[in-house]
Amino acid sequence: MNKFKYIFFVVMIAIASSSCKKTLELAPEDYFGDGNFWQNESQVTNFMVGIHNQFRGNQFMFNRLGEMRSGNYSNIDRQNTSLNELPIIEQRIDENSSGVGSWAGFYNPILQINLFISKVEGITFLADSKKQYLLGQAYGMRAFYYFQLLRTYGGVPLRLEPEVLNGNTDPVALRKARATEAEVLAAIKNDINKSITSFGAAVSPTDKSLWSPKATLMLKGEAYLWSAKVYGTTADLAEAKTALNAVTGNSLQTSFANAFAFGQKNNNEIIFTIRYLVGEAEMGAVSQYLYSTFNFDNLHYKDSLASGSLLVDPLVIGATNSAQIIQRYGYTFALFQSYAVTDKRRNATFYDYYKVTVSGVPPYPVTVRNTALVKFLGTISANKRYFTDDWPVYREADRLLMLAEIVNAEGGDPSSYIKLIRDRAFAPATDPTPFVNSSKDANELAIFAERNKEFVFEGKAWYDLRRMKYGSEPLVYKSANHPYGVLDKATQGFKILWPIEPAIWTNDPLVNQTPGYPTAKP
Repeated sequence: MNKFKYIFFVVMIAIASSSCKKTLELAPEDYFGDGNFWQNESQVTNFMVGIHNQFRGNQFMFNRLGEMRSGNYSNIDRQNTSLNELPIIEQRIDENSSGVGSWAGFYNPILQINLFISKVEGITFLADSKKQYLLGQAYGMRAFYYFQLLRTYGGVPLRLEPEVLNGNTDPVALRKARATEAEVLAAIKNDINKSITSFGAAVSPTDKSLWSPKATLMLKGEAYLWSAKVYGTTADLAEAKTALNAVTGNSLQTSFANAFAFGQKNNNEIIFTIRYLVGEAEMGAVSQYLYSTFNFDNLHYKDSLASGSLLVDPLVIGATNSAQIIQRYGYTFALFQSYAVTDKRRNATFYDYYKVTVSGVPPYPVTVRNTALVKFLGTISANKRYFTDDWPVYREADRLLMLAEIVNAEGGDPSSYIKLIRDRAFAPATDPTPFVNSSKDANELAIFAERNKEFVFEGKAWYDLRRMKYGSEPLVYKSANHPYGVLDKATQGFKILWPIEPAIWTNDPLVNQTPGYPTAKP
């Protein structure tokens, strides 16, 4: 696209953001040329609103990349509907069925952030504290996007400048090969450190839907932990630990369910979240993890003994003014069964229900065991359910369990961190099976088990499998030592990274297919 269209497109993204409550007077299109936009604080801050709005628009992609391949998703239809994205869930991804396209769509927001950084660094009309805070947000969010790309594809093209704005409109000159994983990781670390420097001594705001100094520190902890365990940079464990310990002032909610509840937004457990509100935006994908009333009502029981009456829309999702809900994704029933019955996280995450053949003498045959996701069920307004719970990117439980993982990797005792998570899970009762410090491998499996139950639909399980290890092997590989592996290392080891579709290397011949995947690229 030419320079004018590039600028206009970016501006329209910012001003059209549904998070922005102001009504803006739009001048003719040519008013938004490069020389007319970056002229006042309102324009700059509205652009950052647009960047956050794009971030919210990527929520389900973050979740898709972070957990659909984890083995927690069922590939069995239990509601007489077709399930979505089975090639991803079943690890059947290749060059012609890549699961996601266009680098997951992340280069568009990266492009906007590149433009923002380029323009704001040269601005003189903003107070320096405001300018540096905005740059802290921009560098942190760009690092987050590239961290997603690194964990998904490995090496990717590194674009850190707004090339088109800088006068480079030659499509051949704009071609760029994939950087190495080490180069991408170095760029992520560099952006994280620039973000920390830019924020300086600034305090994180009470509105936790905005990227903040704490968000950058959490990202640093996560990225440096990844560096230490995936790439063997052991010294980065200490860096990760220091960053996570610098995130202070947060605490677990007394109730697990309250950490996500619509009426508990900005609660003290949340560090950084994606905001949803009635009348503004919904986390609509949640509805696809529920049930379809037309093949649910009066067909299922709450328990497998058929001890109660048949269920009729117990989650109140079938209001006449609601869109038709169809289950397109489902978690395995084994994941539900992995929770202890008294673990409060179980029923705060899932609603279990059963199709039972009531005939003869009990126990009756159970033909369907299914769950609906209730963790982000939202709220009811004007007799309609809105999926408007916030989606946490980082929260205190994540910080504690990453610290447990770091301490265990250092050869220490992670008990104090795991105890906080488990005590909350069983409160007000006592944890029936408290964690006991054991070998490094046993501890690692225990930490993973807690993360697997704690972060359902939070986009973490696949990355946890790739990062966490038994011995020297990532948990993502099938093993006799644990039940969590999903890939056969000998035949599918290359699939820890995702393939790219042919359109990418057709449009840019410098880009090669992800190593290991058969390719038609000459």
